[in-house]
Amino acid sequence: MDRGPHLQQHLAESRLRNNTFMPSNPNSFEFIPAIAEIAREAGALLLKYFQARVKIEYKGDVDLVTEADRKSEALILERICSQWPKHNVMGEEGTRIESGSDYRWYVDPLDGTTNFAHGFPVFCVSLALEFKGKRIAGVVYDPTRDELFAAEQGRGAYLNDRRIHVSVVGNLAESLVATGFPSHKRHKNPNIFFYHQITLRTHGVRRAGSAALDLCSVACGRFDAFWEFNLNPWDTAAGVLIVEEAGGQVTDFNGAPFNINSRETLASNALVHEAMLAEFDAIFKGKGLEELPSPVEYAKSRGKAIK
Repeated sequence: MDRGPHLQQHLAESRLRNNTFMPSNPNSFEFIPAIAEIAREAGALLLKYFQARVKIEYKGDVDLVTEADRKSEALILERICSQWPKHNVMGEEGTRIESGSDYRWYVDPLDGTTNFAHGFPVFCVSLALEFKGKRIAGVVYDPTRDELFAAEQGRGAYLNDRRIHVSVVGNLAESLVATGFPSHKRHKNPNIFFYHQITLRTHGVRRAGSAALDLCSVACGRFDAFWEFNLNPWDTAAGVLIVEEAGGQVTDFNGAPFNINSRETLASNALVHEAMLAEFDAIFKGKGLEELPSPVEYAKSRGKAIK
């Protein structure tokens, strides 16, 4: 692990930047207490349905939707409209409220629907608030672990009231990174090539099935980087802010500033970001691509070994 002067300087600058407006108590945040209460309430609802194993339904070719998903969004929408009746809202399950407000909510009532529907305990509620195009507050709540990630612009990022920071791993080969795959039209997504190449150049790649939680894992140092294609605004709005407030970096795959509508998300601890971008550039250009092992050849060698 590289712990040279440039790394220490980066960490010092990052922590200074994040502490500039940090309140002495995270509960003194302007929006977080109210957002956290909504997220926890929605999370408790999801957990009840999860334990009861609700019936799976479909909203597309493979996209899963459940009664819990809809009930969670309805609860969240009711709470937002009650406390902030003039705010705009964009929800994952189709909710759209346009009132001309400078404030806009991004609501994912259940990120990790496929996990949820199959009884795999990796899912969350993700809520973010934007003001005049800038994300100013975000909460991601994991009800199975009772972990609440929260951040407000300029005030740092927290996990259950404890300040969090990105990792200090500066070597891509020592990094644990994460990615995700779409639940439909996977044949049109090139991410398998990125997964293969990045797997060979890092300590490992994880695919847990919730982009919001993957971003939070970057923020608290569990992952050193995360990337995914074709994410929606409600998938990323809260998690990206939490990463940035934890000292991390988020861009598109060319290194341009993250845009909520860009459909490309690369988040990291900032220390391995350039290395990740270099790998992406090489993959997009088809340079140095390692050949995938042939299953046919493997089967032949396996047969010989068994004999």
